[in-house]
Amino acid sequence: ELAERVDARATALGDGRRLVMISGANDLETLVSYLAALRGGHVAWLVPDAGGPCAASLMAAVEPDVVVTGTGPGVSIEERHDGSRHDLHPDLALLMCTSGSTGAPRLVRLSHGNLQANAESIARYLEITDAERAVTSLPLHYCYGLSVVHSHLLRGAGLLLTDRSVTDEGFWSLLREHGGTSFAGVPHTFDLLDRVGFADMQLPSLRYVTQAGGRLAPDSVRRYARLGERRGWRFVVMYGQTEATARMAYLPPDMAAEHPGAIGVPIPGGEFDVRPVPECDAPGIGELVYRGPNVMLGYAETAGDLALGRVVDELATGDLGRRLPSGVFEVVGRRSRFLKLYGLRVDLQQVERILERRGVRAACAGTDERMAVAVTGGDDPAAVARLLARRLRLPPASIDVRHYDEIPLLPNGKPDYRAITRAGAAEGGGDAPDAARPESVAAVFREVLDRPEVGDDDTFAGLGGDSLSYVEASLALEEVLGHLPVGWPEMTVRELAALQGRRGRTSPVETNVVLRAGAIALVVASHMTAFWPAGGAHLLLAIAGFNFARFQVAAAGLPRRLARSLATVARIAVPASVWIGAQVLLFGGYSVGAALLVNNYTGSPELGRDGRWHYWFLEAVVQILLVLAAVLTIPAVRRIERRRPFAFALALLAVSLVPRFGPAVVGDDANRIFRPHTVLWLFLLGWAAHRATTVAQRATVSVLAAACVPGFFGDPVREAIIVAGLLCLVWVPAVRLPRPLPRVVGTVAAASMYVYLTHWQVFPPLTDVLPVPVAYVATLLAGIAVWAAVERGTARARRGWARRPARVRPVPAPPSRDAAMRP
Repeated sequence: ELAERVDARATALGDGRRLVMISGANDLETLVSYLAALRGGHVAWLVPDAGGPCAASLMAAVEPDVVVTGTGPGVSIEERHDGSRHDLHPDLALLMCTSGSTGAPRLVRLSHGNLQANAESIARYLEITDAERAVTSLPLHYCYGLSVVHSHLLRGAGLLLTDRSVTDEGFWSLLREHGGTSFAGVPHTFDLLDRVGFADMQLPSLRYVTQAGGRLAPDSVRRYARLGERRGWRFVVMYGQTEATARMAYLPPDMAAEHPGAIGVPIPGGEFDVRPVPECDAPGIGELVYRGPNVMLGYAETAGDLALGRVVDELATGDLGRRLPSGVFEVVGRRSRFLKLYGLRVDLQQVERILERRGVRAACAGTDERMAVAVTGGDDPAAVARLLARRLRLPPASIDVRHYDEIPLLPNGKPDYRAITRAGAAEGGGDAPDAARPESVAAVFREVLDRPEVGDDDTFAGLGGDSLSYVEASLALEEVLGHLPVGWPEMTVRELAALQGRRGRTSPVETNVVLRAGAIALVVASHMTAFWPAGGAHLLLAIAGFNFARFQVAAAGLPRRLARSLATVARIAVPASVWIGAQVLLFGGYSVGAALLVNNYTGSPELGRDGRWHYWFLEAVVQILLVLAAVLTIPAVRRIERRRPFAFALALLAVSLVPRFGPAVVGDDANRIFRPHTVLWLFLLGWAAHRATTVAQRATVSVLAAACVPGFFGDPVREAIIVAGLLCLVWVPAVRLPRPLPRVVGTVAAASMYVYLTHWQVFPPLTDVLPVPVAYVATLLAGIAVWAAVERGTARARRGWARRPARVRPVPAPPSRDAAMRP
């Protein structure tokens, strides 16, 4: 029934890939709208309120194509544009708001693969089965709450949808009535549980309770772990960030008593490094850096960012941590949560722990001029200030302690440190940082952005910097620092100031992009000369398989899936057929079958005047894409691929190896290395490389590459190039290149198909009049020029569509089966 409702809502969202903002609550209609966006191949953007702070601050830069609001029969779909005004990257599935240390909202770009991988990891370590029923104790627009939805639906489990608080008796009545087996909470949730007498509740169906969203005091961890042991449920502490889709680590319940302060072990498929940092010289302590298939594609702050693919391959968490001898990881502080007061470094998290040991619940923030402390309960602010001044050896005037009925919280339940800092400055008479020296980074931000207060943890982006102020700020910072690193708008004032005098501008580029650029460059060089080795085109085939695997994640309905697959094929086949067809009409030398990209089975392989088979690669790619797209339209096949993506890729690969190792069935043996059915295994090796998310899976693909490539071509150099490329594709997510090389490499990679298409006609006349190196560069530039002209033409055509006023359509009332779907 849920699937039927999702299909109906997907139809209402319209055809084409669009950015769909969804505002609602923890109810059925909001869930249906979200799943429909994913199912329809759209990009979902979940917000608590379409007019709330996250949406309001970002909608001017990233305007949605469709806005879905309301619940129940009041749901409406507002179409703000026909089609989409955005260039949406095919991997992009979900946008979620997050805020860094400055509290300024920005969007995290999450892929279909991120959502799938994290849901599978969570379902695995929590041992979720189809018998589970989770209560939605956290909002769907919060990554932790949404991960509960993903992991349970993945296993066919149930959800008890509610917006009620754990302080509401109706929440517990719902759990008892419908046999709820779990709920999730942030630290504030557990403060509330203590108030409502959770320890004495009779909840026979409860199987486990999870906690994340911030550090829970070790004493509380021990207490809830022991309570769970007595009552027959497990208590699982977890650690995560929106940038990692939801979760990166979990503490096995049997380790909670021994390590109540730990975040636990990496989730299945993930891994941590403890990376040394300049501000911390304690042995074994450094910044926790996470790698795994759930790491985001990157941030989005402008509409143009939605077209980007992966720009990060690891997540620097900002947390200082260490690995304990038992193998679990522990967070001991926060890089961005340091102040420097009167020459002394103050770890704000350590200050909170000092107060916690004294029984004081507090949240600490501030600037390098004043520390702001928020306390609650019956604690005397003056006494707390004296205690901290004595322990930290600081003047009492540098510490501002204020009493709150409740610690200020962000919508996700975490302390609102920015609000605490502002309140502390106001309480202190509006003290602002001293006038900065002309060379200071903070002074640049104050002057350019007209911001009276800039703290050491503020960033250009977080302070509201935009494209207009970017150039002015970068020029001023160049004078201060001598150079600017890549990604400086997201770096804090402290981090930028520490870079003064340093050199070395590098930027990460996806390995498959680097390989694509290198492979096409090698293709042209090997065709133009007798001494450059071959292998580039077959490596491109593996890269095509890698990227094809990325495109198949969106769970669109059959008509849309076919349309999208055919559109991908058309982007290759149409320009190729037009170009080759023009050669047939104007110069001859190619067959009609070549123009139709079927000459590999209908005509002679000797297509060009030089007797070489020029366009075998394009024919192979188009035919392979069509066949695999057709296979994936079969519902049973698609379900298997979704549930076991890596095993599915290996199964296809195993089938494709039969013609690879067997005799040629179609066509002559001499050209078997160019025929689709005999090179399909290379395409599928690339597919498997994308689906390999664990070390064991990557090792499996590596072994298969080393076993299958040698002997197929009869050329050790060519085979070594292909194996090396595949291994890089498997093991190296990104390569750091000095600027401006990333732009050059990206351009060549983007134009690779047009370079391949045109180089056969470009280089022969050029080599007659120019030295080979000059002709080589000119050949690459000619292909890039054709690509740029095509891109400009298509972009101009897209801009030619006139914008139409928004249309608001009511969504038909759901079927009269609400009772069956309750709650």
